[in-house]
Amino acid sequence: MQQLTGVLRTYPWGSRTLIPQLRGLPVPSDRPEAELWFGAHPGAPSTIDGTPLTDIIAADPDAALGPRVRAEHGDGLPFLLKLLAAAEPLSLQAHPSAEQAEEGYAREDHQGIPLGAGNRNYKDPSHKPELIVALTEFDAMAGFRPLEQTRELFDVLSCPQLDRYLTILDPANEADSLRGLFTTWITIPGSARTELIDAVVTAAADHLDRDDWISGVLRTVLELQDRYPGDIGVLGALLLNHVTLQPGEAIYLDAGQLHAYVRGLGVEVMANSDNVLRGGLTSKYVDVPELVRVLDFTSLSELIVEPEDGEYPVPVPEFRLTRREVTDAAPWTIDHDGPAIALCTAGKVMVGDIELNPGDAAWIPAADGPVTATAAESAEVFIACA
Repeated sequence: MQQLTGVLRTYPWGSRTLIPQLRGLPVPSDRPEAELWFGAHPGAPSTIDGTPLTDIIAADPDAALGPRVRAEHGDGLPFLLKLLAAAEPLSLQAHPSAEQAEEGYAREDHQGIPLGAGNRNYKDPSHKPELIVALTEFDAMAGFRPLEQTRELFDVLSCPQLDRYLTILDPANEADSLRGLFTTWITIPGSARTELIDAVVTAAADHLDRDDWISGVLRTVLELQDRYPGDIGVLGALLLNHVTLQPGEAIYLDAGQLHAYVRGLGVEVMANSDNVLRGGLTSKYVDVPELVRVLDFTSLSELIVEPEDGEYPVPVPEFRLTRREVTDAAPWTIDHDGPAIALCTAGKVMVGDIELNPGDAAWIPAADGPVTATAAESAEVFIACA
């Protein structure tokens, strides 16, 4: 077991305060600090004493990953752990399924699109299911809202330009209705989209004093229009669930589920992939046909993932994430037969013989066996493992 040095990603939507505050560093930071990666993604592997974790795993994959994980996932670390800090909305996006990622990666390779090219959708041949656990209050748009609630929102807005599209919405065919409406909006001419958004924004401003979920949606719509005027993401926000997570609460997003994190700090774990199909709210490459091809238009009504004995259950084998508060009186024995990464998010914790402060992480190879986490005073630690 060794201390792991993460890789800081400075995307424009990142926060200048959330990650440095957690790590006890001066604020504001010089640049937006969006993500701190702990893992072995080939695009940005973490390091141990300057050596990339990818090289350490390759040198002895059986000791690093263990026989079970190698048999199930091959010779690479199957998950990626992150701290994510959003001061502004992320792009409106979705991730491909495993089959879509394999096909898309091979297709773009065949087309000769370099991996680092701005118009490359598929950076690797893997899917990217993901789980995020809030460390602060965390706002997100996640998954298509049930159609009945969206019709309620439209009724409140009472916007003639919006009501023109009500004929697309058939309660008996929810997924087809959402597909028809979203694909219509994402492909209408720019002038028509601008006219529709302007009308929606005008109508939204009249209903901000409501004391229900609708007012939160409308405030986000106005915020998005202010940051990305005329963007399809402003309309997309009308169709998505809007959720505010409290610390310790989590949401899970599977392949094809449209989403955009809005603001806050969280711990995120995902399959070891960087595949993102974007539809708006970004200056990066947007590929509308490819996004629509991978989208799942099934609505989501249950978003919050409730932990079971500290572990957040997910329906994929690539990762498990567990959160615990530990003290000397209540230590935590981390029993694992595969690779694990420990991340401290509050207090000071000893994981084995390594002291971790907030924002510090430790690599625990499979060969190390059970490890105990303790703290003189209460500390919060996350363990990601396969």
